[in-house]
Amino acid sequence: MCRNIRPLNNFEPPASRDEVTAAALQYVRKVSGTTKPSLANQEAFDHAVREIAHLTQHLLDDLVTTAPPKNREVEADKARARAALRYAR
Repeated sequence: MCRNIRPLNNFEPPASRDEVTAAALQYVRKVSGTTKPSLANQEAFDHAVREIAHLTQHLLDDLVTTAPPKNREVEADKARARAALRYAR
């Protein structure tokens, strides 16, 4: 899966509409193989992003967990630490 798509479930505060749309956009870009569709494909591309964002929001709304919500700052710090190890020279 695309590294730019981040987990969105079980955060406090919940994932915003912008985060869900960004994840849908990354997914459609990955599947279509393009970051900017041609004018002939723009409508289909945008429609796919809207539909996937809509379904993703429903998925996030319907998921149930007993785990405590994750803190965005703590998770971001963990990701930065992993990246520092991965890209250290």
